[in-house]
Amino acid sequence: MPENAAAGSRPRPPLTLAELRTLVDAGEVHTVALAFTDMQGRLQGKRFAARFFLDEVAQNGAEACDYLLAVDVDLNTVDGYAFSSWATGYGDFAMRPDLGTLRLTPWQPGTAQVTADLARHGGHPVDAAPRQLLRRQIARLAEYGLAADIGTELEFLVFRDTYEQAWLGGYRGLTPANLYNVDYSMLGTARVEPLLSRIRNEMAGAGLTVESAKGECNLGQHEIAFRYADALTTCDQHSVYKTGAKEIAAQQGCALTFMAKYDEREGNSCHIHLSLRDAVGAPAFADRDGRMTDTMRHFLAGQLVALREFSLLYAPNINSYKRYRPGSFAPTAVAWGRDNRTCAYRVVGHGPGLRMENRVPGGDVNPYLAVAGMIAAGLHGLQRKLDLPTPCLGNAYAVEEYARVPGSLREAAELWAGSELARTAFGDDVVEHYLNMARVEQAAYDGAVTDWERYRSFERM
Repeated sequence: MPENAAAGSRPRPPLTLAELRTLVDAGEVHTVALAFTDMQGRLQGKRFAARFFLDEVAQNGAEACDYLLAVDVDLNTVDGYAFSSWATGYGDFAMRPDLGTLRLTPWQPGTAQVTADLARHGGHPVDAAPRQLLRRQIARLAEYGLAADIGTELEFLVFRDTYEQAWLGGYRGLTPANLYNVDYSMLGTARVEPLLSRIRNEMAGAGLTVESAKGECNLGQHEIAFRYADALTTCDQHSVYKTGAKEIAAQQGCALTFMAKYDEREGNSCHIHLSLRDAVGAPAFADRDGRMTDTMRHFLAGQLVALREFSLLYAPNINSYKRYRPGSFAPTAVAWGRDNRTCAYRVVGHGPGLRMENRVPGGDVNPYLAVAGMIAAGLHGLQRKLDLPTPCLGNAYAVEEYARVPGSLREAAELWAGSELARTAFGDDVVEHYLNMARVEQAAYDGAVTDWERYRSFERM
């Protein structure tokens, strides 16, 4: 979350409803997509004829089946959700447009998009919805006269195969966009620049402030960075970017994946940077001399205390936990350090840019859930004025005394289930909802037979 955005495509200001009407009247916009981010971090919703959106949906919202917050990754109905089930009839919830998020999507010509909040009939917010869950933590933070700024850094792998080719080939034998490590390489990243420049420029057209793009370590691995913003705006933009990047890649005849661990090489991370502002907008993490304030110390201490219990919010899938290996740049130790990439939390920046970086999440993270977890953990530290332990000065992977990041979804789910901290911050209903999500994922994995098992056992066992 650097202090200054790099030069490049200037972001388009948010679209007003009046501007949308002008574009529709001119025939430049014919479709408006209304979408929300589901439990798995994916955009779900509907596309509307633009005039119908203006005449009806902008004021009255729309409806969608509430099973969208009670299904697995394949959209199969599953048991265990109190919120939505066969017993409740799988009714609808309301999608209410947040018109402050209205934007053009240049990769879908003639289309605008707006983010929705979810509510039950009668107007009560859907507490388990990721965006609403984050809104509640933002409101709790505001009670302390504080607001969070967030930056997310998503890594992805690019392949010179279409999504359909990858699916039909069983995701075997794919051709990476780069055949060697291109971390910071100008030559290697130039090979993928036709795709990366489209993503950068068209995200700017959607209102995101693009900072930079760089290569990463795995074959075909890259990262595009965007300027930080307030917590809700960053998470909204994260979801737009993640979906839009896949759509642009598909249009280019490529595929890209944000999955946490595609192969045995480096995984895809999503480092989350967080800083706080006070009621007048002044930085709350650094004093006038640029040193860490008590607010930052307590807030960071809360992160460390809650990390294991909140891991389900940072690493929501079976695959998430395969990143955490010593020497992988994905953390294994619950520790913090100054500019130390071996720790779960890294303190970086100077003066007003002083901030914390959560290195636990992978590219598969749901940003709303992760940021909500970070705010809740920080509030726990502030409320109890927790002491910050001494920083790690060396290799955190090698220090046996540190607690460990959970090594599996099963372990993370057990910690989440027993977390009084989570129940206090989010409520029992939300804890049980996301615990069921983890149990469904774990059961699906436990029942699967993998290629690894066949190769290992078909002939030799």
